[in-house]
Amino acid sequence: MVLCVLWFHATSIRAVRPRCQITRKMFTVALQKGLSGACYPLWVVIQYIMNMYGKFAKLYDALMRDVAYDAWAAYLCTLLPDGGQVADCACGTGEIALRLSKAGYAVTGIDISREMLAVAQEKAREAGRRIPFVCMDMRKLQLHKPVDAIVCACDGVNYLTAREGVQAFFAAAYACLKPGGRLLFDVSSRYKLSTVLGCNTFAEDDEAQAYIWKNCYDPENKLLEMRLTFFAKEGEAYTRFCETHIQRAHSQTELVHALIQAGFTADAYAAFTTDAPKADTERIQFAAVKPV
Repeated sequence: MVLCVLWFHATSIRAVRPRCQITRKMFTVALQKGLSGACYPLWVVIQYIMNMYGKFAKLYDALMRDVAYDAWAAYLCTLLPDGGQVADCACGTGEIALRLSKAGYAVTGIDISREMLAVAQEKAREAGRRIPFVCMDMRKLQLHKPVDAIVCACDGVNYLTAREGVQAFFAAAYACLKPGGRLLFDVSSRYKLSTVLGCNTFAEDDEAQAYIWKNCYDPENKLLEMRLTFFAKEGEAYTRFCETHIQRAHSQTELVHALIQAGFTADAYAAFTTDAPKADTERIQFAAVKPV
């Protein structure tokens, strides 16, 4: 029985439980500092993250099987221009990218996890879709030429745990858009991370895999630490492995202000609608436009 749906995408900052030179405490400190000013080289931390997604990438789609991707992509299409080129940041295993491609957009998928991208590329091949997938830190987004839209669905911005990282992503996105281009992204709201997930525990148990998901919310730093223990079936036995994911509970006001600072005009909606978010809205959709 699924008690709660996991909302994870690999992006520029996603914490994993260390097994080698970087301890969990060191990694958390680096995250809270936005990986700037920390004593650990950025390339070491990023490479560490990129190398830790092999097992999780294989389980990701099974754990996300209840997500209504068709409806999600259809909603994004109502906010996108008709046709054109779209960059899908934090694309994960490519579910949104595939659907946007089928809807007629020329899509490029971008993620920091090579393992996630390998799964996405195989899906595109099987579906007969020509989608380039690029391994890149979305805070340093660079494209060969400006695009009509950039999307970042399913919590990508939550994984940017410092305001500097958010500002870097917005600035990079602005530079990569054509005049009139659109940046669409959603976040799990502060209400959801602090209250719905909060310090609660969730679990799923079925024949192929199982997980235990323990949360701890830090109200001072607005950070949610999610400790996950996975059990994946391999033959007649189960392999156990652990990860730690950290998301920041950005406020709507913070994100709108950062978008305006980057040069965008911005609107925010309760996700999958065009209604204004309420105090108990769990997912907020942002639609930003680069002025012509």
